[in-house]
Amino acid sequence: MNRARRESLNCLNADKATLEFFAAQEQIQPSPELRHTERMPSNKNPGLRNRSKSLAYGRTWAQAMQGHPVDPPNAFGILNVDESNWSGPWVGPGSSNNRHLVGDDDDVLNDEEQHKLHNRIAMNDSGFGGGGTVLATRVPPPVNADAESIGTPKLGQTWEVTLERSIRAIVSITANHVRSFDTETSGAYSATGFLVDAERGIILSNRHVVSPAPILALAILSNYEEVELKPIYRDPVHDFGFLQFDPSKVQFMKLEEITLSPERARVGLDIRVVGNDAGEKLSILAGTLARLDRQAPEYGQGEYNDFNTFYLQAASSTSGGSSGSPVLDIDGHAVALNAGGASKASASYYLPLDRVKRALKFIQEGQKVPRGTLQTDFDYLPYDELRRLGLKLPMEEQIRKHFPNETGMLVIKAVLPKGPGSDKLIPGDIVIRCNEHPIANFIQLFSVLDDSVNQNVTLTVVRGSNSQLLTFTFVVQDLHSITPDRFVEVGGGVVNELSYQLAHSYGQPCGGVYVATSGHMLASASAWRKSIIMAVNNIPTPNLDAFIQAIGTLPDGARVPIRFYTLQKAFKEKIMIMHVDRHWHKCRVAVRNDSTGLWDFTELPPPPPSQPYAPATAIYPTINPALHPAPIIMPSFVAIDFHLPFLVDGMKATQFYGTGLVVSTNPPLIVCDRDTIPISIGDIFITFANSVIIPGRLVYLHPHYNFVVLTYDSALLAATPVKPAKFSYQPLTQGDECWLVGVGTDQSPVIKKTTVSNVGNIGTRECSPPRWRAMNVEGIKIDDPVGTQGGVLCDQDGNVQALWVNYSSQDEKGSDITFMSGLDVSAVKTVIEPFMRGEYPKLRSLEVEFWTMRIAAARSLGLTDEWVQRIEADPNSKHSLLYVLSLLDTTSPCGRLLKVGDIVLELEGKVATGMKDLDRARNVESVQMTILREGKEITLRVPTVAMLGTDTNRIVAWAGALIQMPYKAVLEQVSNVPQGVYVSCTLYGSPASTALRPGVWITEVDGIPISNLDEFLDAVHFHEHKVVRSRQGSLCEVALKRLSHGNYGNKRLSATIAQNNHLAAHPQGVPAEKAPQAAPIPATGNGCHPHDTVSPGPLSHPLSNTDRPSSPKIPSEDAAQDAAQGAGYIRLKTVSRAQAVNVIAMKLDPIYWETWQLLPSSNPDSVSGWIAEDVN
Repeated sequence: MNRARRESLNCLNADKATLEFFAAQEQIQPSPELRHTERMPSNKNPGLRNRSKSLAYGRTWAQAMQGHPVDPPNAFGILNVDESNWSGPWVGPGSSNNRHLVGDDDDVLNDEEQHKLHNRIAMNDSGFGGGGTVLATRVPPPVNADAESIGTPKLGQTWEVTLERSIRAIVSITANHVRSFDTETSGAYSATGFLVDAERGIILSNRHVVSPAPILALAILSNYEEVELKPIYRDPVHDFGFLQFDPSKVQFMKLEEITLSPERARVGLDIRVVGNDAGEKLSILAGTLARLDRQAPEYGQGEYNDFNTFYLQAASSTSGGSSGSPVLDIDGHAVALNAGGASKASASYYLPLDRVKRALKFIQEGQKVPRGTLQTDFDYLPYDELRRLGLKLPMEEQIRKHFPNETGMLVIKAVLPKGPGSDKLIPGDIVIRCNEHPIANFIQLFSVLDDSVNQNVTLTVVRGSNSQLLTFTFVVQDLHSITPDRFVEVGGGVVNELSYQLAHSYGQPCGGVYVATSGHMLASASAWRKSIIMAVNNIPTPNLDAFIQAIGTLPDGARVPIRFYTLQKAFKEKIMIMHVDRHWHKCRVAVRNDSTGLWDFTELPPPPPSQPYAPATAIYPTINPALHPAPIIMPSFVAIDFHLPFLVDGMKATQFYGTGLVVSTNPPLIVCDRDTIPISIGDIFITFANSVIIPGRLVYLHPHYNFVVLTYDSALLAATPVKPAKFSYQPLTQGDECWLVGVGTDQSPVIKKTTVSNVGNIGTRECSPPRWRAMNVEGIKIDDPVGTQGGVLCDQDGNVQALWVNYSSQDEKGSDITFMSGLDVSAVKTVIEPFMRGEYPKLRSLEVEFWTMRIAAARSLGLTDEWVQRIEADPNSKHSLLYVLSLLDTTSPCGRLLKVGDIVLELEGKVATGMKDLDRARNVESVQMTILREGKEITLRVPTVAMLGTDTNRIVAWAGALIQMPYKAVLEQVSNVPQGVYVSCTLYGSPASTALRPGVWITEVDGIPISNLDEFLDAVHFHEHKVVRSRQGSLCEVALKRLSHGNYGNKRLSATIAQNNHLAAHPQGVPAEKAPQAAPIPATGNGCHPHDTVSPGPLSHPLSNTDRPSSPKIPSEDAAQDAAQGAGYIRLKTVSRAQAVNVIAMKLDPIYWETWQLLPSSNPDSVSGWIAEDVN
């Protein structure tokens, strides 16, 4: 307590006569500065209001006269704020002996001066929406006719007792936005709520916690019991909503509820904010209400923002997780709802509970909460600003008499286009009457609007400097009708109608198709989040129904125009080409169901049959002959676009583009780098002559060298003069002259005569997340290269000597980097020539990363002079040796024989001094190597590994995790490979995103060891059967029961059978002449991965129905009870690349996250060469 307050209190205790005098003054002369937020009906007798206020003040004075201690803020309205923020002295409406230490101690105001005091102060307002200076009036606290509502501490009342009781009503909320929707993005979050109806299990929290988006939420009670929550109401505008749980599920504590008492809020009230602050389950923050008329905080354009209401403010320093906390007075009543806080100050913002209390009553009665709107944003301005807008003094005098406690009025701030008020109201209008009744604040206005939905109301405003009085009639719109409650999932994205929230944020009319998240399909047209789609394939889409109809007309794989604009630049429309996806993702409509708290999905009808591409002829642009040899090479170049539907195999981007080189027209073959097509899963589109676009199909993915081989249907090019490039048999060496011919970013030719500056090893780093990188290859560097998307190095006759390709890697800080280098065509010809013969390449390699070492360094490791002489005598020697830099797979036969640091002396009887010497292992099943290990010469027969030309061939999506067998880039970063399945990616908003981390192995499911994808699916389905039998009645169990009605595992196993039947028919892959029909499948196990096998060893016959693994046995009752105790949780054991072991419990969500898988498709009409199917 500061000196001024101590002196004031001493005066109170010492001079009862003075107290009696001022108590009498309060009864006959109420303060003219009472808060405008006093909620008393305007038609009540003003004298009655004054008497109630006087009694309230008199009670406080009486306590002091009886010798009870009095809290000066309660008695005098002193604000609990940093005194340095005040620009002038504060004097409360108390005794003339009341002093405040500002300047001299003799600065005293008498009682009359105190009552006339209207000091205005400048405060630093640091809300989320940005700082600024606002004016606040120092006023005494409001009072109410009910003396009990003041919140004055009762004799012996302590916070300890209040909090002990209140904490039992406060819950910690953990929730997941399972989809992006409206203002919300998918992902997990934590918050707070509190019981307002224990009998019905109704919890109050913020609107941004309950969320307009689909969520799954849990409440953790004070005794750490856990219950599932369902959202039952979220206000369209104000930051509050309600969730509900089944009270019968709470077994070990008595539920308490907190009473909503908005009338108790007043300046100077001592409060406690109790909740899940900063992620802690329980934090108690103290504060004092400093303002009751703060404008609603702004959290940023395009985010959820409250408006058309006042907020309360105190310096309680709340942070993330405390949203939804009750703001309690000492009696345990909630006087406000914590909603937000300043990012760079201690200010916290609370929502008043007036409209909350009204909504709760409707919900308790089982009725819809009526909410009306004129699509108009109002602002509360003080009288001095109103005068500048045209309010005349006589009118102000009348209003002040009618509302003596108000300090301002409502003004039109903004009117949305096409709304009820758009043709009548304009910004700056001063609102004075509604339905012929004077109004002055938000509550008075919206009490009328909310009770007049779909009815006529009149609004009288003052407009302009001439104070023109205008009266308008409006039909009040249902606010819920412009708050979306459905969305469409299409191509991995989500679209919904533009909500009132976002329309208000950007000043746009409500409605229109809003992109909540772009996904795979819309991203292909760069229609990112916060875009408004105007038309699809030239079909207007003014609303969601029109969009659904337009999408229904599009066949899978079509390329159609899409017209859209972004909310940030609504004046600038764009037209892009969109690739229609109906094969990677489902297309369905979701509608919110408030009775269940879930969203009901309905599949859209299948797309119309895909129309075959029509053959087209294109002519290449004429190139100036002076640009020789560009005219020879340019007809061999194509542009390639590659779109990934999922982030697997370590990918961090979904769209790639680059340049390809046609190397054969019969069969049709194209070569491009692996920076353009990094993995096998995705859609490939090839552009010829900047004119004709056709789909492509991957046929070979080189595991070490930076190139892939594609094929296409040459019949679709008609008479287009495509010319295959000619290869040179003369390798480039240092000092050779050559021509760089490439394609620029605008698809124009780029040509430069240059000189080879160096031919050396290509070095790349291991990436995080692990992804493919080039190794065991030499690159060709040239002088002063020019920027291109790709190209070739050729001689003056246009014969290609090297591909000019882009390499991708990471630097020491983990940032992605790229660089260009030449790749000798001899590496490419070893793959192309078998295809030309109608064969699939049968190449092999050593699963080791090599590097070169100087002779001088090798001498230090024990290299003898005899070996030095042999190496120096080799005509192709660079006076270096190969050594083992890393093992790519420690489980391979090669990885078991070789060790890091082994120096290669001989390979197949000849010295090995460079990367090209590794070609000796290309066509043999094993090689004889002489190595130098720890100073000793050792001769080994080292097995080689087949280069299958494919990578990942199966992806399982489960609980929002994309799971696969570990791919090569992962295996090279692990010394001891765990037995299990690898988590490649987790999707935002999924159960996996909160429990699993990408880059770990799942080795056990509920204690069952797993080693491949089939065993993993068997284990999780076994767990799902246990949950169904446990009869929990939870949301998880509802969806699991749906799954249990199908044939267990039949669809998954049938897919495996079909896949292996295809392998048996094509054990060596697909011949070149059939390459456009399907990508080759390796004949190992089930064709997915050497570690992901149904039966050991290669298949020698198709898998029949009798070869299926048996279905798991029906679980015992003990197992069912264990699942019941888990309440829908599944226990997983994971192992990281660093061999860290962790056991987690993850709550399943089969409602929004189904199990499905990707498999190669043998259907020649397949758009992508893959098939996505559900796994039940």
